[in-house]
Amino acid sequence: MRELIEELFAPALQNPHLDTRADAVPLPLAGDHELLVTTDGFTVQPLEFPGGNIGSLAVHGTVNDLAVSGASPRYMTLSVFLEEGLEIALLRRVIAGLADAARASGIAVVAGDTKVVGRGECDGIYLAATGIGLRPQGVRLGLDRVRAGDRLLVSGPIGEHGAAVMLARQEFGLRGDLKSDAASVLPEAQALMSVPGLRFMRDPTRGGLATVAHELARASQRSIHLSEAQIPINDAVQSVCELLGFDPLYLACEGRLVAVVAAATAGNALSALRAIAPEAGLIGEVREGPAQVILATAFGGLRVLDELEDDPLPRIC
Repeated sequence: MRELIEELFAPALQNPHLDTRADAVPLPLAGDHELLVTTDGFTVQPLEFPGGNIGSLAVHGTVNDLAVSGASPRYMTLSVFLEEGLEIALLRRVIAGLADAARASGIAVVAGDTKVVGRGECDGIYLAATGIGLRPQGVRLGLDRVRAGDRLLVSGPIGEHGAAVMLARQEFGLRGDLKSDAASVLPEAQALMSVPGLRFMRDPTRGGLATVAHELARASQRSIHLSEAQIPINDAVQSVCELLGFDPLYLACEGRLVAVVAAATAGNALSALRAIAPEAGLIGEVREGPAQVILATAFGGLRVLDELEDDPLPRIC
């Protein structure tokens, strides 16, 4: 996907405002704020899963891309693609989930479009959302700000969304009470915005924590060192991964953020996070060295984490 974006979309759509590495991009406005815009599509299967549905997921995904870019979400537009024959009761639940999530996140759906396609042309419902937010002038967050010595934090246990959706598909004969972590990360992002030395934030969706670490390594041309013992993972997620042969480091999250902060303020950043998310952890650091991701295992060894070549769990968001 990265190669497709860099080699096809970016050259064709090149303009001063296009940044294919960012979750949301600033558009210049007069006044004290910048306008940030983000857009995304949602094709998760199943449409409903423990902890949410495709509607609430679309809101959280849109809100979170703005939040980790330092913006306060304000408005969103919504395109809805419905398959002929979809149950109205299911659609009502999806839209109710979307509306509840929008109200809780403080974002207003201000425009939209609906299309109906023939049977078999989509799996029930596809959603496309565009979000608009405001960021104070002077806020600068980005991969280009990452420096050697910086620390990495995560706001809570990883992999819960991927594991919950995987169980909901019932493809493996397993069941459990594990719920998706899908939620707004706006409170956590706003808490970190007050901490000096904040460099970068990202929500680890497709490809999970490991993929964010690879983005950091590639952009900074430095090594990212993670500590397995410090990465919060719930026992239920760990058990599912051990049974099915998945690595939780690569599973999607939809209610977590990864932050990079200066070493001098890492303690303050962790305290700010834990005031909202008690299971937040200080999980690694940026070091001089080859652009790779290295995991210090719980057994005292070192493991090089490879970059994903394909998605282990497609249709996850």
